[in-house]
Amino acid sequence: MQMIAIILFMVALPIVSIGIDVGTAGTPMIIALGKWFVFWGVGWRLATAAIRQAMNPLFTAKAIFEIEDPRASKLVLEIAFVNFALGATSIASLYFPAWVPAMAMAGAIFYGLAGFQHIKNKATTSAEIAAMVSDLGIAAILAIYLALLAIAD
Repeated sequence: MQMIAIILFMVALPIVSIGIDVGTAGTPMIIALGKWFVFWGVGWRLATAAIRQAMNPLFTAKAIFEIEDPRASKLVLEIAFVNFALGATSIASLYFPAWVPAMAMAGAIFYGLAGFQHIKNKATTSAEIAAMVSDLGIAAILAIYLALLAIAD
């Protein structure tokens, strides 16, 4: 299930949305890149992760962090709150386009730090490796978007 979510939110949905936006609405590629990777990659990925974490915090504790202690649920819930805040705001950026660069920056920082933490932890489980690769991938895409946006201005 995690791999399906990663492929959908980090690859398929943003690319299809960019293609439609650029092809039918004539949106500049740089604008479409930020808009749709923030909406899907930051917004929906984090919002759905937050819901999953809030509903079953022990799964995240065990599958991602390899922590068996039930008390870890409290920390996972805190992570869920942050994920939901970033996710919901990124989803809303579709209706408030001025928010896209700020949410891209927040997403790049969050995913970049999370990805490097997975490296530091020497990711071993398939869930942690998938999280590491997707975190670093979206961080790179968002950083490229921000760099291109800065150059364009």
